[in-house]
Amino acid sequence: MKQTIVPEAQEEGEFSAYVLSLNRCISEGETKEEALKNIKEAIELYLEADTNELF
Repeated sequence: MKQTIVPEAQEEGEFSAYVLSLNRCISEGETKEEALKNIKEAIELYLEADTNELF
C-alpha cells in the first residue's frame, strides 16, 4: 500500500513528516532524511495498531 508522505521544515531547523491518508500519523527528525525514516516506522506501527483493533 502506497502512502503520500509530506515532509515539512520547522522553524527550529528540524523536520516533521505526516501521512495524508492516516489521521494523526506524524513523526519528526533532526534532518529531512531522519524524519522520512521515522515516518516509515510510524506508518508500520499505525497500521499494526489499526489491524489489532479489528480483532
